[in-house]
Amino acid sequence: MPVNLIFDHLRKELPGIGMTIAMVAGLTVIVYALIVETGLGHGSVVYLLPVLVAATRWGLVSAIVAAIGGVLASAFFFYPPLYTFRITDPLEVLNLILFVVVAVIVSQLATRLKRQLEMARRREIDLRDLYAFSRRLAVAFDVSDIHAAIEDHLATVMQRKVVLFSGIRDAATGGRRAGIAVPQEVLTEAAEVAAGRRDATGAVTAAPSGEAWLVRAVSPKNPEFGVIAIDLGGETQDAFDDVRVRVDAVLADATATLERLGVAHAISEARMRAQTDQLREALIGSVSHELRTPLASILGAATVLMAAPALAKEKKLQALVLDVRNEAERLNNDIQNLLDATRISSDGLKPQNEWADPEDIVNSAIERCRHRLTGRHVTLNLPPDLPLVHVDPVLVQQALVQIFDNAAKYSPPGSQIAVAARARDGRMILSVSDQGSGLTPEEAAQIWDRFVRNPRHAATTSGSGLGLWIANAFIAANGGKMNAVSDGPGLGTTLTIELPVTQAAVPQMESDADE
Repeated sequence: MPVNLIFDHLRKELPGIGMTIAMVAGLTVIVYALIVETGLGHGSVVYLLPVLVAATRWGLVSAIVAAIGGVLASAFFFYPPLYTFRITDPLEVLNLILFVVVAVIVSQLATRLKRQLEMARRREIDLRDLYAFSRRLAVAFDVSDIHAAIEDHLATVMQRKVVLFSGIRDAATGGRRAGIAVPQEVLTEAAEVAAGRRDATGAVTAAPSGEAWLVRAVSPKNPEFGVIAIDLGGETQDAFDDVRVRVDAVLADATATLERLGVAHAISEARMRAQTDQLREALIGSVSHELRTPLASILGAATVLMAAPALAKEKKLQALVLDVRNEAERLNNDIQNLLDATRISSDGLKPQNEWADPEDIVNSAIERCRHRLTGRHVTLNLPPDLPLVHVDPVLVQQALVQIFDNAAKYSPPGSQIAVAARARDGRMILSVSDQGSGLTPEEAAQIWDRFVRNPRHAATTSGSGLGLWIANAFIAANGGKMNAVSDGPGLGTTLTIELPVTQAAVPQMESDADE
Protein backbone atom coordinates (compact mmCIF):
# COMPACT_ATOMS: atom_id res chain seq x y z
CA MET A 1 0.00 0.00 0.00
CA PRO A 2 1.46 3.46 -0.88
CA VAL A 3 2.72 5.54 2.05
CA ASN A 4 0.31 8.41 1.35
CA LEU A 5 -2.67 6.05 1.55
CA ILE A 6 -1.39 4.72 4.89
CA PHE A 7 -1.16 8.25 6.25
CA ASP A 8 -4.65 9.03 4.94
CA HIS A 9 -6.02 5.97 6.69
CA LEU A 10 -4.27 6.86 9.96
CA ARG A 11 -5.53 10.42 9.72
CA LYS A 12 -9.09 9.12 9.56
CA GLU A 13 -8.48 6.90 12.60
CA LEU A 14 -6.90 9.61 14.80
CA PRO A 15 -10.15 11.03 16.24
CA GLY A 16 -11.29 7.54 17.32
CA ILE A 17 -7.86 6.68 18.76
CA GLY A 18 -7.79 9.93 20.74
CA MET A 19 -11.26 9.32 22.19
CA THR A 20 -10.25 5.74 23.07
CA ILE A 21 -7.12 6.83 24.96
CA ALA A 22 -9.14 9.44 26.85
CA MET A 23 -11.73 6.82 27.76
CA VAL A 24 -9.07 4.38 29.02
CA ALA A 25 -7.46 7.15 31.06
CA GLY A 26 -10.75 8.18 32.63
CA LEU A 27 -11.63 4.59 33.47
CA THR A 28 -8.18 4.10 35.03
CA VAL A 29 -8.73 7.09 37.33
CA ILE A 30 -12.11 5.75 38.43
CA VAL A 31 -10.80 2.20 39.09
CA TYR A 32 -7.73 3.48 40.89
CA ALA A 33 -9.88 5.64 43.18
CA LEU A 34 -12.15 2.69 43.98
CA ILE A 35 -9.19 0.46 44.79
CA VAL A 36 -7.65 3.07 47.09
CA GLU A 37 -10.93 3.78 48.87
CA THR A 38 -12.32 0.25 49.15
CA GLY A 39 -9.19 -1.91 49.10
CA LEU A 40 -10.48 -4.02 46.22
CA GLY A 41 -8.10 -6.01 44.06
CA HIS A 42 -7.07 -4.89 40.60
CA GLY A 43 -9.84 -4.42 38.01
CA SER A 44 -8.22 -5.13 34.66
CA VAL A 45 -11.37 -6.86 33.42
CA VAL A 46 -13.22 -3.52 33.33
CA TYR A 47 -11.03 -2.49 30.40
CA LEU A 48 -13.19 -4.70 28.23
CA LEU A 49 -15.73 -1.87 28.36
CA PRO A 50 -13.63 0.66 26.37
CA VAL A 51 -12.72 -2.18 23.98
CA LEU A 52 -16.41 -2.79 23.26
CA VAL A 53 -17.23 0.91 22.99
CA ALA A 54 -14.27 1.61 20.71
CA ALA A 55 -15.06 -1.39 18.48
CA THR A 56 -18.70 -0.38 18.00
CA ARG A 57 -18.06 3.34 17.62
CA TRP A 58 -14.72 3.75 15.85
CA GLY A 59 -13.66 0.34 14.53
CA LEU A 60 -11.03 -2.33 15.01
CA VAL A 61 -7.96 -0.06 15.25
CA SER A 62 -9.42 1.93 18.13
CA ALA A 63 -10.47 -1.30 19.85
CA ILE A 64 -6.92 -2.68 19.68
CA VAL A 65 -5.60 0.62 21.06
CA ALA A 66 -8.10 0.29 23.93
CA ALA A 67 -6.91 -3.27 24.65
CA ILE A 68 -3.24 -2.23 24.66
CA GLY A 69 -4.03 0.78 26.82
CA GLY A 70 -5.90 -1.40 29.29
CA VAL A 71 -2.95 -3.85 29.55
CA LEU A 72 -0.43 -1.04 30.13
CA ALA A 73 -2.65 0.70 32.69
CA SER A 74 -3.20 -2.57 34.59
CA ALA A 75 0.50 -3.42 34.61
CA PHE A 76 1.48 0.09 35.75
CA PHE A 77 -1.16 0.82 38.41
CA PHE A 78 -2.55 -2.48 39.64
CA TYR A 79 0.06 -5.28 39.40
CA PRO A 80 3.07 -5.33 41.81
CA PRO A 81 5.55 -3.88 41.69
CA LEU A 82 3.37 -0.79 41.25
CA TYR A 83 4.17 2.11 38.91
CA THR A 84 6.35 0.00 36.68
CA PHE A 85 5.55 -2.12 33.64
CA ARG A 86 7.40 -5.14 35.11
CA ILE A 87 5.23 -7.99 36.45
CA THR A 88 6.82 -10.64 38.66
CA ASP A 89 3.89 -13.01 39.17
CA PRO A 90 3.58 -15.48 36.23
CA LEU A 91 -0.15 -15.88 36.97
CA GLU A 92 -0.72 -12.17 36.50
CA VAL A 93 1.19 -12.29 33.22
CA LEU A 94 -1.10 -15.09 32.11
CA ASN A 95 -4.14 -13.07 33.12
CA LEU A 96 -2.99 -10.10 31.05
CA ILE A 97 -2.30 -12.34 28.05
CA LEU A 98 -5.78 -13.84 28.33
CA PHE A 99 -7.20 -10.34 28.65
CA VAL A 100 -5.49 -9.29 25.43
CA VAL A 101 -6.79 -12.36 23.58
CA VAL A 102 -10.32 -11.84 24.86
CA ALA A 103 -10.15 -8.12 24.07
CA VAL A 104 -9.01 -8.74 20.48
CA ILE A 105 -11.71 -11.38 19.90
CA VAL A 106 -14.40 -9.20 21.44
CA SER A 107 -13.28 -6.20 19.38
CA GLN A 108 -13.38 -8.22 16.17
CA LEU A 109 -16.85 -9.56 16.96
CA ALA A 110 -18.11 -6.10 17.89
CA THR A 111 -16.63 -4.60 14.71
CA ARG A 112 -18.16 -7.33 12.58
CA LEU A 113 -21.52 -6.84 14.28
CA LYS A 114 -21.31 -3.10 13.66
CA ARG A 115 -20.51 -3.67 10.00
CA GLN A 116 -23.43 -6.09 9.59
CA LEU A 117 -25.75 -3.66 11.35
CA GLU A 118 -24.71 -0.86 9.03
CA MET A 119 -25.20 -3.12 6.01
CA ALA A 120 -28.64 -4.13 7.26
CA ARG A 121 -29.59 -0.49 7.83
CA ARG A 122 -28.25 0.46 4.40
CA ARG A 123 -30.15 -2.41 2.81
CA GLU A 124 -33.35 -1.36 4.55
CA ILE A 125 -32.96 2.18 3.23
CA ASP A 126 -32.23 0.84 -0.26
CA LEU A 127 -35.30 -1.38 -0.18
CA ARG A 128 -37.46 1.51 0.96
CA ASP A 129 -36.09 3.71 -1.82
CA LEU A 130 -36.57 0.88 -4.31
CA TYR A 131 -40.18 0.43 -3.21
CA ALA A 132 -40.83 4.17 -3.66
CA PHE A 133 -39.11 3.93 -7.05
CA SER A 134 -41.38 1.06 -8.09
CA ARG A 135 -44.50 2.95 -7.04
CA ARG A 136 -43.43 6.02 -8.98
CA LEU A 137 -42.74 3.95 -12.08
CA ALA A 138 -46.18 2.38 -11.80
CA VAL A 139 -47.88 5.77 -12.20
CA ALA A 140 -45.50 7.19 -14.86
CA PHE A 141 -47.43 8.25 -17.96
CA ASP A 142 -44.76 8.96 -20.56
CA VAL A 143 -41.05 8.61 -21.32
CA SER A 144 -40.06 11.80 -19.52
CA ASP A 145 -41.82 10.64 -16.33
CA ILE A 146 -40.00 7.29 -16.45
CA HIS A 147 -36.60 8.88 -17.00
CA ALA A 148 -37.26 11.44 -14.26
CA ALA A 149 -38.11 8.61 -11.85
CA ILE A 150 -34.88 6.75 -12.71
CA GLU A 151 -32.78 9.89 -12.31
CA ASP A 152 -34.33 10.94 -8.98
CA HIS A 153 -34.02 7.42 -7.58
CA LEU A 154 -30.32 7.18 -8.40
CA ALA A 155 -29.65 10.67 -7.00
CA THR A 156 -31.43 9.74 -3.76
CA VAL A 157 -29.63 6.44 -3.31
CA MET A 158 -26.18 7.69 -4.30
CA GLN A 159 -26.47 11.02 -2.47
CA ARG A 160 -24.58 12.61 -5.35
CA LYS A 161 -25.32 14.71 -8.41
CA VAL A 162 -26.83 12.46 -11.05
CA VAL A 163 -27.88 13.45 -14.58
CA LEU A 164 -29.70 11.05 -16.89
CA PHE A 165 -29.57 11.33 -20.67
CA SER A 166 -32.36 9.63 -22.59
CA GLY A 167 -30.35 9.54 -25.82
CA ILE A 168 -27.80 11.22 -28.06
CA ARG A 169 -29.93 14.31 -28.57
CA ASP A 170 -30.54 14.69 -24.84
CA ALA A 171 -26.79 14.48 -24.18
CA ALA A 172 -26.16 17.17 -26.78
CA THR A 173 -28.59 19.53 -25.01
CA GLY A 174 -27.19 18.96 -21.53
CA GLY A 175 -29.70 16.58 -19.97
CA ARG A 176 -32.98 17.31 -18.21
CA ARG A 177 -31.96 17.83 -14.59
CA ALA A 178 -32.23 21.51 -13.70
CA GLY A 179 -29.60 23.26 -11.62
CA ILE A 180 -26.69 20.92 -12.49
CA ALA A 181 -24.01 22.15 -14.86
CA VAL A 182 -22.52 19.23 -16.75
CA PRO A 183 -19.04 19.76 -18.29
CA GLN A 184 -18.79 19.45 -22.05
CA GLU A 185 -16.36 16.51 -21.72
CA VAL A 186 -19.02 14.59 -19.80
CA LEU A 187 -21.70 15.43 -22.38
CA THR A 188 -19.43 14.19 -25.16
CA GLU A 189 -18.71 10.95 -23.30
CA ALA A 190 -22.45 10.46 -22.61
CA ALA A 191 -23.25 10.93 -26.29
CA GLU A 192 -20.59 8.38 -27.22
CA VAL A 193 -21.99 5.83 -24.74
CA ALA A 194 -25.55 6.47 -25.97
CA ALA A 195 -24.39 5.95 -29.57
CA GLY A 196 -22.74 2.64 -28.63
CA ARG A 197 -19.20 3.84 -29.39
CA ARG A 198 -18.03 3.56 -25.77
CA ASP A 199 -18.09 0.80 -23.16
CA ALA A 200 -21.58 0.71 -21.65
CA THR A 201 -20.22 -0.35 -18.24
CA GLY A 202 -18.77 3.12 -17.79
CA ALA A 203 -15.60 5.15 -17.52
CA VAL A 204 -14.42 8.00 -15.30
CA THR A 205 -14.17 11.31 -17.17
CA ALA A 206 -12.17 14.20 -15.72
CA ALA A 207 -13.47 17.76 -16.07
CA PRO A 208 -11.22 20.84 -16.35
CA SER A 209 -12.45 21.99 -12.93
CA GLY A 210 -10.82 18.92 -11.33
CA GLU A 211 -13.98 16.94 -10.56
CA ALA A 212 -14.51 13.49 -12.00
CA TRP A 213 -17.72 12.04 -13.46
CA LEU A 214 -18.68 8.41 -13.92
CA VAL A 215 -20.50 7.98 -17.24
CA ARG A 216 -22.21 4.68 -18.03
CA ALA A 217 -25.40 3.14 -19.34
CA VAL A 218 -28.12 2.48 -16.79
CA SER A 219 -28.36 -1.03 -18.22
CA PRO A 220 -25.91 -2.41 -20.81
CA LYS A 221 -28.66 -4.76 -22.02
CA ASN A 222 -31.41 -2.13 -22.41
CA PRO A 223 -30.29 1.14 -24.03
CA GLU A 224 -33.87 2.42 -23.64
CA PHE A 225 -33.11 3.20 -19.99
CA GLY A 226 -30.58 5.86 -21.01
CA VAL A 227 -27.11 6.95 -19.86
CA ILE A 228 -26.23 8.42 -16.46
CA ALA A 229 -23.44 10.73 -15.34
CA ILE A 230 -22.56 10.72 -11.62
CA ASP A 231 -20.45 13.47 -10.09
CA LEU A 232 -17.65 11.78 -8.10
CA GLY A 233 -16.04 15.03 -6.96
CA GLY A 234 -12.29 15.09 -6.43
CA GLU A 235 -11.82 11.89 -4.42
CA THR A 236 -9.00 9.35 -4.60
CA GLN A 237 -8.86 6.32 -6.89
CA ASP A 238 -9.85 4.01 -4.00
CA ALA A 239 -12.91 6.17 -3.40
CA PHE A 240 -13.73 5.94 -7.12
CA ASP A 241 -13.56 2.15 -6.92
CA ASP A 242 -15.89 2.13 -3.89
CA VAL A 243 -18.35 4.35 -5.72
CA ARG A 244 -18.19 2.10 -8.79
CA VAL A 245 -19.09 -0.91 -6.66
CA ARG A 246 -21.93 1.03 -5.07
CA VAL A 247 -23.22 2.24 -8.44
CA ASP A 248 -23.13 -1.29 -9.88
CA ALA A 249 -25.17 -2.60 -6.94
CA VAL A 250 -27.74 0.20 -7.12
CA LEU A 251 -28.12 -0.09 -10.88
CA ALA A 252 -28.49 -3.87 -10.62
CA ASP A 253 -31.45 -3.42 -8.26
CA ALA A 254 -32.92 -0.59 -10.33
CA THR A 255 -32.52 -2.51 -13.58
CA ALA A 256 -34.16 -5.59 -12.08
CA THR A 257 -37.11 -3.44 -11.04
CA LEU A 258 -37.32 -1.81 -14.48
CA GLU A 259 -37.21 -5.16 -16.26
CA ARG A 260 -39.77 -6.69 -13.90
CA LEU A 261 -42.18 -3.85 -14.66
CA GLY A 262 -41.51 -4.02 -18.40
CA VAL A 263 -40.37 -0.40 -18.49
CA ALA A 264 -38.18 -0.84 -21.59
CA HIS A 265 -41.19 -1.97 -23.60
CA ALA A 266 -43.27 0.86 -22.14
CA ILE A 267 -40.63 3.44 -23.12
CA SER A 268 -40.44 2.07 -26.64
CA GLU A 269 -44.22 2.12 -27.03
CA ALA A 270 -44.47 5.64 -25.57
CA ARG A 271 -41.87 6.92 -28.02
CA MET A 272 -43.67 5.32 -30.93
CA ARG A 273 -46.97 6.84 -29.78
CA ALA A 274 -45.37 10.27 -29.46
CA GLN A 275 -43.85 10.01 -32.93
CA THR A 276 -47.15 8.76 -34.35
CA ASP A 277 -49.05 11.64 -32.75
CA GLN A 278 -46.56 14.17 -34.06
CA LEU A 279 -46.75 12.72 -37.57
CA ARG A 280 -50.54 12.60 -37.47
CA GLU A 281 -50.83 16.19 -36.25
CA ALA A 282 -48.38 17.41 -38.89
CA LEU A 283 -50.29 15.53 -41.58
CA ILE A 284 -53.66 16.80 -40.37
CA GLY A 285 -52.42 20.38 -40.27
CA SER A 286 -50.88 20.21 -43.73
CA VAL A 287 -53.84 18.51 -45.40
CA SER A 288 -56.37 20.75 -43.68
CA HIS A 289 -54.67 23.95 -44.79
CA GLU A 290 -54.43 22.64 -48.35
CA LEU A 291 -58.16 21.81 -48.40
CA ARG A 292 -59.39 25.16 -47.07
CA THR A 293 -58.68 27.14 -50.25
CA PRO A 294 -60.58 24.96 -52.77
CA LEU A 295 -63.35 24.40 -50.23
CA ALA A 296 -63.84 28.14 -49.80
CA SER A 297 -64.24 28.41 -53.58
CA ILE A 298 -66.81 25.60 -53.62
CA LEU A 299 -68.82 27.23 -50.81
CA GLY A 300 -68.73 30.60 -52.53
CA ALA A 301 -69.81 29.15 -55.86
CA ALA A 302 -72.64 27.14 -54.27
CA THR A 303 -73.91 30.22 -52.43
CA VAL A 304 -73.91 32.28 -55.64
CA LEU A 305 -75.71 29.51 -57.54
CA MET A 306 -78.35 29.28 -54.83
CA ALA A 307 -79.24 32.93 -55.41
CA ALA A 308 -78.97 32.79 -59.22
CA PRO A 309 -82.29 33.73 -60.98
CA ALA A 310 -81.67 31.09 -63.65
CA LEU A 311 -82.06 28.33 -61.06
CA ALA A 312 -85.15 29.79 -59.40
CA LYS A 313 -87.47 27.48 -61.33
CA GLU A 314 -85.09 24.49 -61.51
CA LYS A 315 -86.04 22.57 -58.39
CA LYS A 316 -83.78 19.61 -59.09
CA LEU A 317 -80.77 21.83 -59.75
CA GLN A 318 -81.51 23.85 -56.61
CA ALA A 319 -81.61 20.63 -54.60
CA LEU A 320 -78.27 19.57 -56.04
CA VAL A 321 -76.70 22.96 -55.30
CA LEU A 322 -78.14 22.83 -51.78
CA ASP A 323 -76.58 19.40 -51.26
CA VAL A 324 -73.24 20.70 -52.53
CA ARG A 325 -73.36 23.65 -50.12
CA ASN A 326 -74.45 21.56 -47.14
CA GLU A 327 -71.78 18.93 -47.73
CA ALA A 328 -69.18 21.65 -48.28
CA GLU A 329 -70.19 23.25 -44.98
CA ARG A 330 -69.98 19.90 -43.23
CA LEU A 331 -66.54 19.27 -44.73
CA ASN A 332 -65.48 22.78 -43.74
CA ASN A 333 -66.58 22.11 -40.16
CA ASP A 334 -64.66 18.84 -40.08
CA ILE A 335 -61.53 20.56 -41.37
CA GLN A 336 -61.94 23.30 -38.78
CA ASN A 337 -62.18 20.60 -36.10
CA LEU A 338 -58.95 19.05 -37.32
CA LEU A 339 -57.22 22.44 -37.27
CA ASP A 340 -58.53 23.12 -33.76
CA ALA A 341 -57.31 19.71 -32.63
CA THR A 342 -53.84 20.43 -34.03
CA ARG A 343 -53.85 23.80 -32.32
CA ILE A 344 -54.79 22.30 -28.97
CA SER A 345 -52.21 19.49 -29.19
CA SER A 346 -49.20 21.45 -30.42
CA ASP A 347 -49.33 25.14 -29.53
CA GLY A 348 -51.75 25.04 -26.64
CA LEU A 349 -54.55 27.56 -26.11
CA LYS A 350 -53.93 31.16 -25.09
CA PRO A 351 -57.34 32.78 -24.47
CA GLN A 352 -57.82 36.47 -25.28
CA ASN A 353 -60.12 37.27 -22.39
CA GLU A 354 -62.56 40.19 -22.42
CA TRP A 355 -65.87 41.04 -20.80
CA ALA A 356 -68.72 39.44 -22.71
CA ASP A 357 -72.47 39.01 -22.43
CA PRO A 358 -73.45 35.30 -22.25
CA GLU A 359 -76.60 36.00 -24.27
CA ASP A 360 -74.54 37.44 -27.14
CA ILE A 361 -72.29 34.37 -27.13
CA VAL A 362 -75.25 31.98 -27.23
CA ASN A 363 -77.06 33.91 -30.01
CA SER A 364 -73.94 34.10 -32.18
CA ALA A 365 -73.34 30.34 -31.74
CA ILE A 366 -76.96 29.58 -32.74
CA GLU A 367 -76.63 31.82 -35.79
CA ARG A 368 -73.52 29.93 -36.90
CA CYS A 369 -75.42 26.62 -36.55
CA ARG A 370 -78.63 27.87 -38.16
CA HIS A 371 -78.45 25.47 -41.11
CA ARG A 372 -77.56 22.46 -38.95
CA LEU A 373 -80.38 23.21 -36.50
CA THR A 374 -82.98 23.32 -39.27
CA GLY A 375 -85.93 21.10 -38.35
CA ARG A 376 -85.28 21.29 -34.59
CA HIS A 377 -87.15 23.57 -32.21
CA VAL A 378 -84.64 25.65 -30.28
CA THR A 379 -85.94 27.23 -27.05
CA LEU A 380 -84.02 29.84 -25.08
CA ASN A 381 -84.22 30.50 -21.35
CA LEU A 382 -81.79 33.37 -20.82
CA PRO A 383 -82.63 35.70 -17.90
CA PRO A 384 -82.06 39.40 -18.66
CA ASP A 385 -79.92 39.93 -15.53
CA LEU A 386 -77.14 37.50 -16.38
CA PRO A 387 -73.73 38.81 -15.22
CA LEU A 388 -70.91 39.42 -17.65
CA VAL A 389 -68.18 36.80 -17.90
CA HIS A 390 -64.48 37.47 -18.40
CA VAL A 391 -63.64 34.87 -21.05
CA ASP A 392 -62.49 34.51 -24.62
CA PRO A 393 -65.88 34.80 -26.35
CA VAL A 394 -64.60 33.23 -29.58
CA LEU A 395 -63.49 30.04 -27.81
CA VAL A 396 -66.72 29.78 -25.80
CA GLN A 397 -68.76 30.39 -28.94
CA GLN A 398 -66.85 27.65 -30.80
CA ALA A 399 -67.47 25.29 -27.87
CA LEU A 400 -71.21 26.02 -28.06
CA VAL A 401 -71.15 25.45 -31.83
CA GLN A 402 -69.71 21.99 -31.21
CA ILE A 403 -72.41 21.27 -28.62
CA PHE A 404 -75.24 22.48 -30.90
CA ASP A 405 -73.84 20.46 -33.80
CA ASN A 406 -73.69 17.36 -31.58
CA ALA A 407 -77.28 17.92 -30.38
CA ALA A 408 -78.57 18.36 -33.93
CA LYS A 409 -76.64 15.36 -35.21
CA TYR A 410 -78.07 12.90 -32.66
CA SER A 411 -81.61 14.36 -32.32
CA PRO A 412 -84.49 13.38 -34.61
CA PRO A 413 -86.17 16.06 -36.78
CA GLY A 414 -88.94 17.91 -34.96
CA SER A 415 -87.38 17.37 -31.53
CA GLN A 416 -86.62 20.17 -29.10
CA ILE A 417 -83.22 21.57 -28.11
CA ALA A 418 -83.44 23.67 -24.95
CA VAL A 419 -80.78 26.27 -24.13
CA ALA A 420 -80.72 27.75 -20.63
CA ALA A 421 -78.39 29.90 -18.56
CA ARG A 422 -78.21 30.82 -14.89
CA ALA A 423 -75.71 32.28 -12.43
CA ARG A 424 -75.12 30.45 -9.17
CA ASP A 425 -72.38 30.49 -6.51
CA GLY A 426 -69.98 32.54 -8.57
CA ARG A 427 -70.42 30.36 -11.65
CA MET A 428 -72.19 30.92 -14.97
CA ILE A 429 -73.93 27.70 -16.04
CA LEU A 430 -74.99 27.22 -19.67
CA SER A 431 -76.92 24.05 -20.47
CA VAL A 432 -78.00 22.50 -23.77
CA SER A 433 -80.58 19.69 -23.53
CA ASP A 434 -81.71 17.56 -26.45
CA GLN A 435 -84.18 14.72 -26.96
CA GLY A 436 -81.76 12.56 -28.89
CA SER A 437 -80.15 9.14 -28.53
CA GLY A 438 -78.81 9.69 -24.99
CA LEU A 439 -75.78 8.04 -23.44
CA THR A 440 -74.93 4.80 -21.70
CA PRO A 441 -72.64 5.01 -18.60
CA GLU A 442 -69.73 3.70 -20.70
CA GLU A 443 -70.35 6.31 -23.41
CA ALA A 444 -70.63 9.10 -20.82
CA ALA A 445 -67.20 8.15 -19.45
CA GLN A 446 -65.60 8.44 -22.91
CA ILE A 447 -67.52 11.39 -24.32
CA TRP A 448 -64.65 13.87 -23.78
CA ASP A 449 -61.93 11.68 -25.34
CA ARG A 450 -60.30 12.48 -28.66
CA PHE A 451 -61.29 10.47 -31.77
CA VAL A 452 -63.93 8.55 -29.82
CA ARG A 453 -67.33 8.09 -31.44
CA ASN A 454 -70.56 6.53 -30.28
CA PRO A 455 -70.43 2.95 -31.61
CA ARG A 456 -74.23 2.85 -31.80
CA HIS A 457 -74.22 5.55 -34.49
CA ALA A 458 -70.81 5.14 -36.14
CA ALA A 459 -72.34 3.53 -39.25
CA THR A 460 -75.23 5.99 -39.67
CA THR A 461 -73.89 9.34 -38.48
CA SER A 462 -70.81 11.05 -39.86
CA GLY A 463 -68.22 12.72 -37.64
CA SER A 464 -64.59 12.77 -36.58
CA GLY A 465 -64.98 12.19 -32.83
CA LEU A 466 -63.34 15.54 -32.10
CA GLY A 467 -66.25 17.91 -31.43
CA LEU A 468 -66.82 17.49 -27.70
CA TRP A 469 -63.10 17.00 -27.05
CA ILE A 470 -62.47 20.40 -28.68
CA ALA A 471 -65.34 21.98 -26.76
CA ASN A 472 -64.03 20.65 -23.47
CA ALA A 473 -60.52 21.95 -24.25
CA PHE A 474 -61.85 25.43 -25.16
CA ILE A 475 -63.91 25.67 -21.98
CA ALA A 476 -61.03 24.41 -19.81
CA ALA A 477 -58.78 27.10 -21.34
CA ASN A 478 -61.26 29.68 -20.01
CA GLY A 479 -61.13 28.24 -16.49
CA GLY A 480 -64.40 26.37 -16.82
CA LYS A 481 -65.52 22.77 -16.99
CA MET A 482 -68.10 20.67 -18.83
CA ASN A 483 -70.43 17.91 -17.71
CA ALA A 484 -72.74 15.44 -19.48
CA VAL A 485 -75.89 13.97 -17.95
CA SER A 486 -78.21 11.41 -19.55
CA ASP A 487 -80.93 9.14 -18.19
CA GLY A 488 -79.93 6.44 -20.67
CA PRO A 489 -80.15 5.47 -24.35
CA GLY A 490 -82.98 7.23 -26.19
CA LEU A 491 -83.69 9.62 -23.30
CA GLY A 492 -81.69 12.64 -24.43
CA THR A 493 -78.57 14.33 -23.10
CA THR A 494 -77.85 17.55 -21.22
CA LEU A 495 -74.44 19.13 -21.68
CA THR A 496 -73.51 21.91 -19.25
CA ILE A 497 -70.78 24.52 -19.31
CA GLU A 498 -69.62 26.13 -16.07
CA LEU A 499 -67.66 29.37 -16.34
CA PRO A 500 -66.27 31.49 -13.48
CA VAL A 501 -67.97 34.85 -12.86
CA THR A 502 -65.74 37.72 -11.68
CA GLN A 503 -67.78 40.70 -10.56
CA ALA A 504 -64.97 42.63 -8.88
CA ALA A 505 -63.98 44.45 -12.05
CA VAL A 506 -67.54 45.25 -13.22
CA PRO A 507 -68.01 48.49 -11.23
CA GLN A 508 -64.66 49.75 -12.46
CA MET A 509 -65.59 48.89 -16.03
CA GLU A 510 -68.93 50.74 -15.68
CA SER A 511 -67.26 53.81 -14.22
CA ASP A 512 -64.80 53.85 -17.10
CA ALA A 513 -67.71 53.69 -19.55
CA ASP A 514 -69.47 56.66 -17.84
CA GLU A 515 -66.37 58.79 -18.22
